[in-house]
Parts: sequence; C-alpha cells; structure tokens
Amino acid sequence: MNLFYSDNISQGYCVFPEIESRHLIKVMRKTTGDQVFFVDGKGGYYEGVIHDPHPKRCLIQITNKKTDYGKKNYSLHMAVAPTKNIDRFEWFLEKATEIGVDRISPVLSFHSERKQIKPDRLNRVLTAAMKQSLKAYHPVLEELTSFKEFISRDFTGQKYIPHCNSTDLVSISSVLKPGTDALIMIGPEGDFSLEEVEMAEKNGFIGISLGKSRLRTETAAIIATHSVYFVNHEA
Repeated sequence: MNLFYSDNISQGYCVFPEIESRHLIKVMRKTTGDQVFFVDGKGGYYEGVIHDPHPKRCLIQITNKKTDYGKKNYSLHMAVAPTKNIDRFEWFLEKATEIGVDRISPVLSFHSERKQIKPDRLNRVLTAAMKQSLKAYHPVLEELTSFKEFISRDFTGQKYIPHCNSTDLVSISSVLKPGTDALIMIGPEGDFSLEEVEMAEKNGFIGISLGKSRLRTETAAIIATHSVYFVNHEA
C-alpha cells in the first residue's frame, strides 16, 4: 500500500502538496475516483478518493478517518549529536522513525564535529520513513541546540545519558520503565566529556550503559531507541 502525507485538511477534503501530487498523478498515474490512503502526521489516518487530479495540488475527498492511529502509551525523545558524516545521522532518523520515536533534538556537544544541519532535508527523511513504515505520527525535529541549553529544559519523564566515562553503569534495560516517557541523550564521536556527564547528572539524567562494545553514535542511538520499544512492547 502506498501511503501519502498531508496536513492541509479542511471540511472533508485534503490538498496534497506538490511533491505528493506529482507522485500520485504523474508517477502512479492515478485519476479521478481512484482510492488514496494518507496520514496527517498527527495521528490521523485517512482513506479518500481523488476529486481533482491536479499534479501540483491534488484534491482528495475524505471517505474515512481514524484518529490516534498507532498511538503509544509512552513517548520517546532522542537527543543526538549529529555525526560528521550526515548520511549516518540520516540513517538514524530513518530507522528510529520506523521503530518508533516522537521527538528528535540535534545537540551540539563539546566533541561535536558537525555544527550545522539542514532541517528541510532531515524532515524529508523523516517523512519518507513515516510513510514507508505506515505510521500516522511524524516525529518532531527540533533545532540544533547546545548541550548546556538542552539539559536545562524541563522534562517530565525518565532522563538517561549513556556514556563511556565510567565502568560502573547500570544497563538501559534494567532501569527503563514501560509506559513512561523517556529522554535519552547520545553523544558525538568521542563521546560526551566528563564535565558534560556531570552537568547532565546534576540536571536529573541517569548514566547508563548500552553494552560493552564501543559504538558509533548512530548505532548507540538505534540501540537506545529499540531498547525503549522492546521494554514497552514486552511489558
């Protein structure tokens, strides 16, 4: 099934953006009356039929709607230092969306080598992954934020910071609580500095281990994402 994405919805109709309209009309060669499935990125799952097959602003008449489609009883917020090779960070975004992530905060850490990102491009990766995995919720991508600013924000839930500055850390699976919101910070190549870890712990973060192997940033982020998924779906 091909799933499309648009949040331009009003009075029983939806207007697809140009990129979705072009694919539907020019590539798939759909026309008036053909059935379409789409999501609004906010939990709405829709069925509809093409009312006006315009290749730049296709108009869809909605025939059925499901709300809170695939809604979880917890949320996952991943704060990750973007990798020097942006392809690796995009890979994380894609896979984390498929597994289940709600919010992503790129964080600028002391050892960060990448200090700029392109939000439009990254959001396109998230959109494509959302549609491919048949999800109705679009992960929120926040602006690139400094480590110090980020850890000072309020967060009601569990806060964790995996790092390699200590050998006396509890495993992530032993402290995660199902059905509870979680925020996990993943450091850059070179890990968080000792000072950053101490700052985070003073702000309520718990130091945890993701295993004995030395992991790349994007690998650690995926392990953390899947650990939250596993704990919640095995409970």
